[in-house]
Amino acid sequence: MASIKLGGNPANTVGELPSINTTAPNFKLTKSDLSEVSLSDYSGQKVVLNIFPSVDTGTCAKSVRQFNEEAAKLENTKILCISKDLPFAQTRFCGAEGIENVEMLSDYKTGSFGQEYGVAFADSAFESLLSRSIVVLNQDGQIIHTEQVQETADEPNYKAALQALMNA
Repeated sequence: MASIKLGGNPANTVGELPSINTTAPNFKLTKSDLSEVSLSDYSGQKVVLNIFPSVDTGTCAKSVRQFNEEAAKLENTKILCISKDLPFAQTRFCGAEGIENVEMLSDYKTGSFGQEYGVAFADSAFESLLSRSIVVLNQDGQIIHTEQVQETADEPNYKAALQALMNA
């Protein structure tokens, strides 16, 4: 269980992020067209998992915009923005914002991603939503960088995630 903060108040997650230098756990998430996708669908590519509570909050929206801008510059890299938002809300946001370089994925059906990656809030007003985290994978599916943002309202360290990609 990780101890983080939500609006300055203590909050906990159901577990810890997977360890660096381990193979990332496979997952099944829902795409905007309601089809299912798994991590194995991105085999051979570098992957950034941009995990957050809801695209309808300012910091979460900013992280999607920032990674969308950066993703356009990266070769053989997929940016997966993961929340429990319904795919309809994710599609609406991307359309309104002109987001085209990231993939929005939802854990709304089972919540198993949040459990498996240890990022689901175990308590607080955000119980069961996903805590703001970054997981970077190399093209072999090995975890090369992680960050669980200590204060949910804060942005992740984009520079560190992108540097990990460049060094992969």
